[in-house]
Amino acid sequence: MTRTTRDLILAFMLASFVLIVCLQAGGGAPTPAPPGIPDPGQFVGWALPFTKLLTDLSAVLVIGFLVAVVFLVPSTGDDVEGLSVQAVRIASRWAIVWSIASVALFFLTASDIFGEPLSKLSWAYTFGGRGLASVSLGRAILLQALVAAVVAIAARWTLGVRPLAGILGLSLGAMAPIALTGHAASSGSHDLATTSLLLHLVGVTLWVGGLAALGWIAIRGSKRLEAAVTRFSTLAVWAFVIVGVSGVVNAAVRLGSFDEVFGSSYGRLVLAKLAALAVLGTFGYRQRKRIVAAGSGFARLAFSELFVMAATIGLAVALSRTPTPVGTDTLNTPVEDLLGGPLPAAPTALRLLWGFSGNGVGLAVVGLGTALYLRGVLSMRQRGDDWPVGRTISWLVGMLIIAWATFGGLGVYSHVLFSAHMASHMMLSMVAPIFLVLGAPMTLALRTLPGPRQAGEISSRSLLLSFLHSRFSRFITNPLVGPLLFVGSLYGLYFTGIFETLMSSHWGHGVMELHFLAVGTLYYYVLIGIDPSPKALAPIVRFGMLMVTIPFHAFFAIAVMSSNTVFAGSYFRELHRPYLTDLLHDQYLGGGMAWAMGEIPLVLVMGAILVQWFRSDSRDARRFDRAESRSGDSDLEAYNARLRDLAEHGKRRDP
Repeated sequence: MTRTTRDLILAFMLASFVLIVCLQAGGGAPTPAPPGIPDPGQFVGWALPFTKLLTDLSAVLVIGFLVAVVFLVPSTGDDVEGLSVQAVRIASRWAIVWSIASVALFFLTASDIFGEPLSKLSWAYTFGGRGLASVSLGRAILLQALVAAVVAIAARWTLGVRPLAGILGLSLGAMAPIALTGHAASSGSHDLATTSLLLHLVGVTLWVGGLAALGWIAIRGSKRLEAAVTRFSTLAVWAFVIVGVSGVVNAAVRLGSFDEVFGSSYGRLVLAKLAALAVLGTFGYRQRKRIVAAGSGFARLAFSELFVMAATIGLAVALSRTPTPVGTDTLNTPVEDLLGGPLPAAPTALRLLWGFSGNGVGLAVVGLGTALYLRGVLSMRQRGDDWPVGRTISWLVGMLIIAWATFGGLGVYSHVLFSAHMASHMMLSMVAPIFLVLGAPMTLALRTLPGPRQAGEISSRSLLLSFLHSRFSRFITNPLVGPLLFVGSLYGLYFTGIFETLMSSHWGHGVMELHFLAVGTLYYYVLIGIDPSPKALAPIVRFGMLMVTIPFHAFFAIAVMSSNTVFAGSYFRELHRPYLTDLLHDQYLGGGMAWAMGEIPLVLVMGAILVQWFRSDSRDARRFDRAESRSGDSDLEAYNARLRDLAEHGKRRDP
């Protein structure tokens, strides 16, 4: 038995022991059901959390080994080499385990929900019309199993760094469906609960998985360990912060009040998890203070940390099976279930300006966007490079607009009033992106992301450059694609049933917010962006794009104002709001806002294009002057010489 296999077995046994202890202490351990109550049996009750533990650990190892070979371990070309090839193969094998464990988790979950032992589990409970596969949780588990199988096959036949980066992104995306549809989605503040849980899972997976992969590389005695550990140190700091903040937010949603921290079993388990996080932070601090190049020294510290991480994962699985103080039945009315909380009071100017809602998508975008940008600016300053203050201010203004439109006062009412929703839409798609693209985030990323550590390495900066010059980037930055998506999505969303479908689901709001922001950013990136682009457009072409797009936006606003059909009528009627009860009038108001707010970006963008046009002409003039100064009067002298030559030839030929 190799040391790696032995350590994995020990880590799984430690995680299992902690899982059993925490389930018993927190009240999540399976108990026999009273007579007459459906009971899946003790086997299912214990097999379910252990299968969940195996699923989580296998996902951690898959993503960790892929992170190591793509970002941490230096390479000398487009393909991975040496131990990295074996690491990719290990990731492929664990992806198979991940897929099989997910399938087992599906059947165990169906048995647990319907109270039937596995031996009596029928088609009706699994894939039938009302079975687990017909609800979001069941589909999410099956989707995870499918994606894990795709990752296993793709990693088995791929050794290129760039394709492996795509497989890594696919693996991270496989965790999203369960995070967004699990029991967190059925509790109060579901947006905040599900988003914080997803960020928590991503942070833990990158942190624990990356360290596990580096521990394996240390045992194998790779000479590239020191460079990999140095880069992992930065990743671990970001992961630690994300895990800590998202964990506190998620626990606050589940606990409900500070008294439950010490007064409930769930709260005491949360405290134990926080203590484990503090221990891991201490390990990380020691590792950052003295990065050890020697394999044995690093491996000793890394595996000590990994055992604590394994125990923490076991504790986390136990928490997911432990009853929370808040519970999942806090949404007592159909309106609260639809909104994820109570109906807000009648809007006032103060509430629209200073209100707050637990919008997880908005908080994640603003929090991560602000932190990453400011960290990039700080890196520029630390190495003595200048970064324009105006770009930083522009980016922060864009973040403030996103904050107001998602979790601020406007975001509060965007779920209950069509007019507020339309105002939020315009802010996210037409106003905030202007300031974001003028902040030049891609340029900042290219200047601060890690570059190649040796000749030929595919670094993070190289991956970003490859994406910016890829066929996909050339396609989406085509002058026709951006306006078509920008304007076409307006008609495709509001004049079809898609709008009502998205408004009626918790994740639909987040999808719309991300879509509005992404489409608007793409449009203005091509129009006024100062970041590198696959194809630079002349100012006159960009001005023409603006003039062509604005009328279609105005036609959309007029169509909304003229419509006699209430968009998402069933959704808004089900709210039974006591204010602004005339739905058509509120919709007319929303169309008027779309028309009026279309003038704001017109002025801002025209000003930006004119400034860029002037600067472009100024650069051309300076370039011409420099060329003239280098050549001096050579052109004039050549012209005069030509005239003299013609005159001489003319004299010789004159009879």
